[in-house]
Parts: sequence; structure tokens; C-alpha cells
Amino acid sequence: AVDMVAEGLIGKTEAIARINPRQLDQVLHPTLDPDAEPEVLGFGLPASPGAISGRIVFNSADAKIQSERGNKVILVRTETSPEDISGMHFASGIVTTRGGITSHAAVVARGMGTPCVSGAGFLAVDCLNKTLCAAGKTFFEGEFITIDGASGKIMKGKVPTIKPEFSNEFSRFMEWVDEIRKLGVRANIENPADVKNALAFGAEGIGLYRTEHMFFHPDRINFMREIIIAVDEKKRRKALNKLLHFQRQDFSDLFTNVGKLPVAIRLFDPPLHEFLPRSDDEILEVANFSGLSSSEVKVRTGQLSERNPMLGHRGCRLGVTYPEIYEMQIRAIFEAAVDIISSNMTVVPQIMIPLISKKSEFEFIKAIVDDTAEAVKREKGLFVDYYLGTMIELPNAAICSGEIAIGSDFMSFGTNDLTQTTLGLSRDDTSSIIQTYLEKSIFLADPFVSLDKDGVGELVKIATQKSRAVRPNIQLGASGEHGGDASSVQFFHEVGLDYVSCSPYRLPIARLAAAQAEMGIKKYCN
Repeated sequence: AVDMVAEGLIGKTEAIARINPRQLDQVLHPTLDPDAEPEVLGFGLPASPGAISGRIVFNSADAKIQSERGNKVILVRTETSPEDISGMHFASGIVTTRGGITSHAAVVARGMGTPCVSGAGFLAVDCLNKTLCAAGKTFFEGEFITIDGASGKIMKGKVPTIKPEFSNEFSRFMEWVDEIRKLGVRANIENPADVKNALAFGAEGIGLYRTEHMFFHPDRINFMREIIIAVDEKKRRKALNKLLHFQRQDFSDLFTNVGKLPVAIRLFDPPLHEFLPRSDDEILEVANFSGLSSSEVKVRTGQLSERNPMLGHRGCRLGVTYPEIYEMQIRAIFEAAVDIISSNMTVVPQIMIPLISKKSEFEFIKAIVDDTAEAVKREKGLFVDYYLGTMIELPNAAICSGEIAIGSDFMSFGTNDLTQTTLGLSRDDTSSIIQTYLEKSIFLADPFVSLDKDGVGELVKIATQKSRAVRPNIQLGASGEHGGDASSVQFFHEVGLDYVSCSPYRLPIARLAAAQAEMGIKKYCN
């Protein structure tokens, strides 16, 4: 396409119109050698594109050991949790037998640019005995498999792959794309180190910084567990003070890397349930760390366990029940910002409150943010200008968005959770149901991949209209993984959002889709 423009055969807009946004995955990630004839064991969901061969490992510790020996590894799990983050960083590929396109493994893998196949229910995985059974064959730890995250294919042994090559033509093409599009494009990231990747792929800011994954670092996990099992505020605050300097450094690194670009920091969101110690060894470790007995830790763990944690004690509910947790994070944000500003750098943090359902919740957390900002001003002698907003990820929040918007500077549609809560479909447990619905044409597309415009999309429309009716200049964005899907980007453009935010490796797709939306091209949106 670029060559044809150079030869005067077509114009830039025609070149842009000819490229399917999904084709960019072939430019950005390794692909299977088309001449290869692999032995396919089965298919899962194409959760994160790229083809890779590696040795099978079944836990994070082994992933680290093998990776440090110079081996490429594929981490195989029934499902991942935030505790697997360290292993996922060492893995060259990830496979889960459960989970959908927006499950934990899928979202984290896309953010890291790691190939991932999720929902591979045909696999029988025994993590204890370290075996994997598929197609009548048993594979042991250390044996090779190959996965293709673009097709969901899992194959036996090593299969040749072709590495992506970034060309001058690609860069030139993306410059043309950016000249046309009006919709902003930002990145979702997990840690400050992700900023470099995001900017390299064209991010115009950070639309969602998920702070919680930093708490699963080995240096921090026991501090977090000490906070959770604490039975009173005094003990929680004592434990939180130990985490404050970690968080302050996180935000300092983030602001330094981002510079003047907007950065939306989501306050602590995951269920406390995810941090609880599970094994006897973990319980003993937490007991020794916190000065409690193992029996006391077990009792507290039982009290905090939830049957449905994703709809339980998470998001802003943590800030309501344990305000001191949010106070610590907010203080860390402002103190880091003061240090950056004192170094003659510019930063205006955007603080995002997660899982708001109604105005009263928002106002409760807003008071904590405002009070903490004033406290830091008194202590440091410098006021940090900031924006305060929320995520719209519950139907009730969408309906009540007009009231919530009165005190908000921005709103971001968390479409992963909004899809889950609107359709009543678990992001982690319904991949097989969705597949059946697709086969029987009940769904025309996986709603976690391409936005359900009639239901979830209607809530986005309602919330956009209601919020803009009270605050015409409110910044509105979408920060679910739909921000990297061409059809969804087209919808967000038509609704009138200001930006979309997605995983760094999906940014070129979002940029191209936004340009085509501006041009009125819809042929790649089905």
C-alpha cells in the first residue's frame, strides 16, 4: 500500500482504506511458518496473538528457573491469578484451560505482548504431578509444545515460526493514520515499565494504570496480607505505612516515564480474596511475618473468603470499608507528584475510582481524595492539581451517570466488567457457553471481544448522553479490551467518546480503526 502511494497509483486515504486492522497482528507478532505441517492437539480461545514454542512448566517458580537457564517456557495453568504474575513475566507463552478473552491470563498476556491461549478445555492439566494430556497423549514438564495465540491452536513439539519485521513502511503508514483519526488512543498498563512499550506503539497517554498487580511482588505480598488479616484500623495503618514508600516509588517512576501525557491511575480494585494465603506454608509465612498464630490467620482467612469475589469486596467498596487503604494510595500519588513537580517536571495525575455504582459512593471516596490532597499540601507546601474520575462498569452506574458526572472530571467505560455485569456472563467461566452461542448464531461475536452494541453499547450511549448533559466538557473514554477491537472502536467513535485505551500491543490496531471510523469505513467491523 505504501509503495503504491509512492508510485502515485493511490492516495493515502485509499491506502488506509485497504488495510484490515486485524492484519496488523501479523506485523506485530511472530507467526507460524506457513510451510510447517504441525500436529495440532486442539484449539482454545485466541487470547493474545503470537506464535511461540517452549518447554512446558506448571508454576511460576519453575518458569523463573527455566527462563534464567535460557529456556523459553510456556506456562500451563488451569487458570491464572494475580499471584502468577511473576511466572507470567518469565513465560514466553501462556495456556489456561479455563477463562475467556478478558480473563486474568488474557488481559495480562496482551499487556505484555505474550502469546496466550485461554479456555483450552480439551486439555487435562495436573499441576501437582506436572502432566498435560491432550489428543490421547501425555506431556511432561520440560517437553515442547507450540501455541498460536492468534488462532487458539496448540501443537505438539517445536513448530517453525517467522519473526515480525518492523519496516519504514509500517511507520510511515501509521503516521498517515494519525493524521486522519480524531479519537484519542491511550494504553492500559500493569506497571511503570510498560510505559516504554506503550509509547513505542503510539500511546497518547495512559488510560488505565492497574495498581494492584504491583502488590503481588514478592517484596510486597506479605505486607498486603498483613493489611488484610488485620482486625482493626490501627494494625492496618501500621502495615500500610510499610507499603507507602513502595507505592510512592511506583508513581514517581510512572510520572517520570509518562512525562506530560495524561495518566489515569485506578485505585485498588481486585477482591481482597485474591491476596489471601492458601497453602499451609503460606499461612505459616504470613503468621510469622505478622506476629500471629497460624490458627488466627486461618480464622481470619475464613472470615474474608467469598463465594463470588468479583461481585464482592472489591473496587470502591474497599475504600468505603477500609478508607485507610485508599488514603495510602492517594497519599503516595500526591507525594510522588510533589517530588516530580519540585524537579521542574509537569504532572497532573488523574485518579480513577473503580466499580462505582451510585453518586453517594463516589462522593465518599472523593472526600478522601480531597482531604488527602489538602493534607499533603499542608505538609509539603505545594498543592498538586489533579483530575478525579471514575470507571463506569456497572449498569447502575451507567443509569446514574448524570448524577455521578456532577463531581467527575472524566469517566472511563470499563467494558470488560460492564459486559460481564450487563449480560450476566462471567469473564472467567463461560468460554464454552459463548462458543456454543457462536456456533448456534445466538451471538454473532464473542461479547468480550467485540462490544455488544444493542445492550452494553446502549448503556454506553445512555451514560454518554447523561454525563455530557450536566458536564459538556467531561472527558469520556473506554478502557476495556474492546478498545483494541475495530468494530468496537467504530462504535466508540460514533457515540462520541474522546479516547479508547487498550493493551500496548493492540494500539496500532486501535489507531487504524479510529482513522477508518473517521473516514466512515465499516467493512472491517463485522
